[in-house]
Amino acid sequence: MIVTFVVLAVFFVVDLFVIGRKPHIPSTKECLQHIGFFVVAALIFGGFMWFFAGSRPAVEFYSGWLTEYSLSIDNLFIFVVIMSNFAVPKKIQKYVLSIGITIALILRGIFILLGAAIIQRFTWVFFIFGAFLLVTAIRMATGQDDEEDEYKEPGLIRIMRKFMKTTNEYDGEKLRTSIDGVKYFTPLLVVLLTIGTTDLLFAFDSIPAIFGLTKDPFIVFTSNVFALLGLQQLYFLLGSLLDKLVYLPIGLSVVLGFIGIKLILEALSENTLPFINGGHHLDMIPEIPTWLSLVVIVVSLGTAALASVIKMRKVEADQAQKLAK
Repeated sequence: MIVTFVVLAVFFVVDLFVIGRKPHIPSTKECLQHIGFFVVAALIFGGFMWFFAGSRPAVEFYSGWLTEYSLSIDNLFIFVVIMSNFAVPKKIQKYVLSIGITIALILRGIFILLGAAIIQRFTWVFFIFGAFLLVTAIRMATGQDDEEDEYKEPGLIRIMRKFMKTTNEYDGEKLRTSIDGVKYFTPLLVVLLTIGTTDLLFAFDSIPAIFGLTKDPFIVFTSNVFALLGLQQLYFLLGSLLDKLVYLPIGLSVVLGFIGIKLILEALSENTLPFINGGHHLDMIPEIPTWLSLVVIVVSLGTAALASVIKMRKVEADQAQKLAK
């Protein structure tokens, strides 16, 4: 386990603070190489887990990794909006993403520890997690969860602007700059705080989802780390395509809805609440096998991606026909 954490730490540091610190706009080839490397690394890691620990932990890892990776892709929508709203220069966007992803990993680590401790003592919390995921799935499917078109600046940032001297001009990667001898905070500080608070909201979605697939903190954490690795390259690769993945929210809503139902069923089967069946377990509740979770995730997300590609090509063909006329 220690070796695993050391290797993941090396991957993370190299990805974000060696490759990510170089201020440049990555090419499509560079993005594909990095993403491909980390995807293969995740697949190999799952293979080792299968070999040493058995099929169940490996399937749980793959299910968790795919779910967290898909949620991370969906979260890139709001990153695009933040970068656009604050007019972040292209050359420092990699640096901003590096900091944002680091904050995301720290927050998810804290939530995982808290979640694992709570679940061990209070199994009824699955009712809350399940209900939350069902509500999130409904909002996502109906478009109520779409914040892309109307992004609102967090209240903390608005308060900060009132009490701190800030400038509208960036100064590279500096958080403070001097104008006519007066020190000002650059917009970069505001951007980093905005991404940090947004990551906190993302954690509320992702952590209940992963605990619906596995209760093992090790699998939960490693699947989150692999989901975040290569995310900044994915941002640049999909930046112009994110708005074309029109059916991704529907695919994610199916996944989250399924996991929400699975959590509620588990909560019922391990029930300890006195007002449900007198506080006794419900033995007639069916157990959803781990392999079925993986099938639902792959089919839902695969169908959503394929449908989005077909839709995108149809729109492009229609536009080409109009131009030809």
